[in-house]
Amino acid sequence: MTHSEFGTFDEASLGRAAMEAMEFVDPRGWGQPPQLFGLVPTALLAQSQPEWADMLDDGTELTMIEQEPLPGDPTGGSAELDHVLATTSWPDEVVGCALVQEIIVLPPDAEAELDGVVEPLLADRDAADLAAREAAEAHPGRRAARMVAAVLRDGQHITLFQLRPENEHDDPFAASDVLRADDMARGLVDGLRATLDNE
Repeated sequence: MTHSEFGTFDEASLGRAAMEAMEFVDPRGWGQPPQLFGLVPTALLAQSQPEWADMLDDGTELTMIEQEPLPGDPTGGSAELDHVLATTSWPDEVVGCALVQEIIVLPPDAEAELDGVVEPLLADRDAADLAAREAAEAHPGRRAARMVAAVLRDGQHITLFQLRPENEHDDPFAASDVLRADDMARGLVDGLRATLDNE
């Protein structure tokens, strides 16, 4: 649990912030670049920015502060995203951060096929990453998905993902459509944590 003079932030607080991040990017549609958010105590913003009082949700402990969209393609190649995260730092008022990114989800039986494409290229991480992405994008069983990883300074984290609706008129936020998968993006979670430690 993250403690500050402006409140205590637990897994539920972080989960609400992660869902808000997904809901924030949804109106922009699919094909968007990764989007980074700082997470700031709502009480701190209410105190330091009284003119924002009408826009702040009193029932939300953490408020998202949208950052500039990250450069590059929507699925964000790992080398480019790694560079952005390695060079990002936050002021002390930011108690956590979240990143929303589009990904491709494959059926379980595609793993062996992907391994065969990537293994010969493991000596060159960028080439292996590119080959894996190209193979995933070409796979007939692929599904587009949106993932959000969110972390707090004390190490708490949550990862949610949502498959792109096959019918664009479906409600994307039906409860059954957003799944929790904290083991899905360990590298991304570690990268986000590192931004909170960067000087």
